Amino acid sequence: MKVNKIFLAGLMVTMSSFVNAQDFKEADYTPAQTTFKVFAPSDAKNVKVRIYAEGHKGKAMKTVKMKLAGENTWEATVKGDMMNRFYTFDMGRGECAGLFAKAVGVNGKRAAIIDMSTTDPEEWASDVRPVIKSPADLVIYEMHHRDFSIDPSSGLQHKGKFLALTEQKAIDHLKALGINAIHILPSYDYASVDETRLSEPQYNWGYDPVNYNVPEGSYSTDPYTPATRIKEFKQMVQALHKAGIRVILDVVYNHTWDIDGSNFQRTYPDYFYRKTVDGQYSNGSGCGNETASEQEMMRKYMIESVKYWINEYHIDGFRFDLMGVHDIETMNQIRKAVDEIDPTIYIYGEGWSAGSCAYPTEKLGLKANIQQMPGIGAFSDEIRDALRGPFNDDHKAAFLACKPDNEESIKFGIAGAIEHPQLDYSKVNYSTKPWATEPTQMISYVSCHDDMCLVDRLKSSIPGISMDELIRLNLLAQTAVFTSQGVPFMLSGEEMLRDKKGVHNSYNSPDSVNRLDWNNMKRYPQVLEYYQKLIQLRKNHPAFRLGSADLVRKHLEFLDAPKNVVAFRLKNYAGRDDWRDIIVVLNANKTPQSVNIPEGKYTIVAMGGVINEQGMGNMNGNKATALPQSALIIHN
Repeated sequence: MKVNKIFLAGLMVTMSSFVNAQDFKEADYTPAQTTFKVFAPSDAKNVKVRIYAEGHKGKAMKTVKMKLAGENTWEATVKGDMMNRFYTFDMGRGECAGLFAKAVGVNGKRAAIIDMSTTDPEEWASDVRPVIKSPADLVIYEMHHRDFSIDPSSGLQHKGKFLALTEQKAIDHLKALGINAIHILPSYDYASVDETRLSEPQYNWGYDPVNYNVPEGSYSTDPYTPATRIKEFKQMVQALHKAGIRVILDVVYNHTWDIDGSNFQRTYPDYFYRKTVDGQYSNGSGCGNETASEQEMMRKYMIESVKYWINEYHIDGFRFDLMGVHDIETMNQIRKAVDEIDPTIYIYGEGWSAGSCAYPTEKLGLKANIQQMPGIGAFSDEIRDALRGPFNDDHKAAFLACKPDNEESIKFGIAGAIEHPQLDYSKVNYSTKPWATEPTQMISYVSCHDDMCLVDRLKSSIPGISMDELIRLNLLAQTAVFTSQGVPFMLSGEEMLRDKKGVHNSYNSPDSVNRLDWNNMKRYPQVLEYYQKLIQLRKNHPAFRLGSADLVRKHLEFLDAPKNVVAFRLKNYAGRDDWRDIIVVLNANKTPQSVNIPEGKYTIVAMGGVINEQGMGNMNGNKATALPQSALIIHN
């Protein structure tokens, strides 16, 4: 990848007086007065704060000129009780809600002063984060709020809202499935849905940030009242926590929805964005801009934002969109700050960018640099694409369609992207060496919101595939994911055999494309049952989630196998388990395939698309035979 040199001439400014002294309080309220502070260039002209009675209409009640109160820090004190008033800052480039707004009016144009204690649900102070001893114990379910609940078949009352996840039917489904962490797609205030027109069909994934520290209004029952979205978000977290489910927030600090209209640009022009050597805005995000995480204020902003979501909203983890745009030092500082609160909070991200970044590649949070970021994970596109086919060609198949030479890449994922003596890294797609120090740094998956969902990908890459074959291969793919030593991750609705009508990038497609059809659980009950039992199998048997590279190297042994078969043995691991030897055979062939195994008497627990931990008969001798297009799991 060609990388342009960063262009920061004239922008290396000191923010310490603003950052340390203000602790991100742009509006310091008392009943008698409110002091407003904003980070803007010291040589700015006519810096003002405006006070409004409403969140989106009407003229300002008051406009107050701000004074320079320190390097790059502007201040104004407004007398009187400003509770429930709205405010904006204006540095001459258009009004904005400021960088650190924690409550906003409709569409996030104006920040609001509210009593945050009134947004806490009952018993919020006693809310407890579900216990996770290791990231390997996580089972992550990636969800878009609208997808999950919008269809009439969901039977949920609060369709497309935070509150849908407080309803008993939603909770019961998630608990029955067995997942213990929900990764919610961007849930901060974003630009592409007009909150004043929610009666009209609108859809977006939300990767277009506006106010990073405020929940999205379209997912609330009332986007006009600032406290509502905050309280309902907290109610959602509380309900999931009570169900034993952690909440992971998808954060998109790598770019803003635009440049000129962003809060960053309107407060301090060009400070928060990288430029190339010729003065153009760098576009490592593929969205027209990229933020400069290495800048002191941007780095501090990201750290404090993450801490705020943890402390105010009790968030349990973070998925960093295009983490490869951020610098390694910032990611490590975020990890350190989070560890001081709770080291079990999981952090992972996309270990790539969407284009060249105006920052040295060796200093970016790319997958290849994960070993420099302990305690931070990344997605494995190696196992993903080895199973289903390459991301850049929806019609090209791989292991699931019996295409050759994908076995080593799947083994790479099974091992958790770590150094393993049996792997031939010259045969692994995308990576010629291990990139994870520990298996918990690798996210194992076959589908997510990006690209086609698994059903659509199978239909696209295997023309004429029957429903029976599609189901067999779907279950086979997820068996590879959930028996890997990485952290397993699934797209919501895969347990319902969801499709998206073949749409590759459904970021703004209508509900008819993105919605989950809950009736599919009645049409294909065997799929849901397999997912449930597969997840339970992983949770019941710690050999599938060793959590340590040394333990993986000690206990994971790959077995010789025919083409388009991956077989491995988890040997002599007795940790809280009476399954002393577990063998997994993944057979993508349309014919039965046999693998040589150590002589013994084995109990069959998975075969032909069925899982029964109590056993489905015995298999004796030194050969294990897997049925076509399915997984075999046995133990002795």
